[in-house]
Amino acid sequence: MFGRTDDSTDNAAHRDELSAEELRAENRGVAHERFGGINWGAAFFGWLVAIAMTVLLAGITSAIAAAVGEEMNLTQADVEAEGATAGVVAAIAVIVIFAIAYYAGGYVAGRMSRFDGGRQGLAVWVVGLLVTILAVVLGLIFGQQYNVLDRVNPPDFNAPEDAGIGAIVAGVALLLVSALTAMAGGKAGRHYHSKVDAARYPE
Repeated sequence: MFGRTDDSTDNAAHRDELSAEELRAENRGVAHERFGGINWGAAFFGWLVAIAMTVLLAGITSAIAAAVGEEMNLTQADVEAEGATAGVVAAIAVIVIFAIAYYAGGYVAGRMSRFDGGRQGLAVWVVGLLVTILAVVLGLIFGQQYNVLDRVNPPDFNAPEDAGIGAIVAGVALLLVSALTAMAGGKAGRHYHSKVDAARYPE
């Protein structure tokens, strides 16, 4: 009325002028403002998947290690004699297990969330770190019987206890690799939504 243009008409005309790619970007931007950011619920369930994968892979790896040791007739003395090698093998095995597990957890969080796949994966890693710290603190306060994460045992290759600097390097590598793979998994899970966007607004 009196020369005013209906906003809905203007918006419809504006959207008709946009290409499929521009329309996709505009809709994604609006949705991201409303639903973007870290989804802590998805991160928690992603962490549960990561823990389940860790238990599963650790069991499989331990069984394989035991079978190989029996086949090669390895004794405790043989393993202790090759302490450095056993330590390296144990570190690599644990890092690979956590990398696969946190990639899966990150993927679940990214798939459950609409945006920011990398951040969702990182949130999975943060949840895991916080729960680990909490479990350690509770174990120190109330005793190790309350440390639930002690039940999640990585494969035991009888690595030397006096690993020293090697253990610190392995620990840092474990943290970095698990964080990076969780972010990669989150991005992979988020890619599904990109394919949905492409199908919804074809070229």
